Amino acid sequence: MKQFLRKLAGPILKPLETGEVGANYKESHRAILNVVGVLFLILSGFSVFILNYTGELGALIPVLAFLGIGGLSLIVGTLGSDVAVSKMWGNR
Repeated sequence: MKQFLRKLAGPILKPLETGEVGANYKESHRAILNVVGVLFLILSGFSVFILNYTGELGALIPVLAFLGIGGLSLIVGTLGSDVAVSKMWGNR
């Protein structure tokens, strides 16, 4: 199942998985990336609630931003290799 999901998320993961693992990579970075992804998805859900409550179309911008950041973080945190997680953190 994981291989199928990795294949499905290939266009997102391929650019992040080129290169090598950064010197400052720690295993906890993956867990933190997943937690941050969940928090952004919660913010996205709250923004959808506000969008429904106010009816303003401008509230769609935070929904899309939080959903995109949260989704990307969860995809890389759960399906990505150590190289991809290291690139998300910055391998300086």
